[in-house]
Amino acid sequence: MSKGKIGAIVVSVVLVFYFVLMGHRAWILVREPDLVPRLMGIALFVLPLIGAWTLVVELMFGARTEKLARILKSEGGLPVDDLPRTPGGKIIRESADEAFGQYQAEAEAAPDDWRSWFRLSCAYDACGDRKRARSTMRKAVNMYRAGVKQNS
Repeated sequence: MSKGKIGAIVVSVVLVFYFVLMGHRAWILVREPDLVPRLMGIALFVLPLIGAWTLVVELMFGARTEKLARILKSEGGLPVDDLPRTPGGKIIRESADEAFGQYQAEAEAAPDDWRSWFRLSCAYDACGDRKRARSTMRKAVNMYRAGVKQNS
C-alpha cells in the first residue's frame, strides 16, 4: 500500500472520529431549551455533513483517478517518469515545462480522448500547477465515465 493511500486512510479515520464527536456535541446543544445553543447545535450537525460529503467526493475522485491510471498502465500509455530531479526528489521545473508542450499538443490533437487529458494532467502536476492538474484530471475522469455510459 502506498504512502498516499495510508495517509488518506489515516485522515479519513480522524475525520470520521471528528464527525462523530461533533455530532455528539451537536445533539447535546440541540436538546438545550435556549435558542442560541440550539442554533449552534444545528450548525454543528450541518458542518460535519458538508465535511463528510467533501470527504466522499475526494475519495471517489482518487479511486476513479487510480482506475484510469491502471487502465493506462495496462495499455502502456502512462507517461514515463524520467524527468530530472533535485537531490530532494522534486522535479526540476524547467525540464517539466519543456516536456509539457508534448502533452498539451497531444490533448489538442485528440480532444475527445480521456487518455490525452490524463497525461496532460500529469504534465500539469509535474510543472507544479496543482489546480490545473486536478481540473484536467476531472475532465479525463468525466470523459471516461461518459464513454463508459455510451458503450453500455
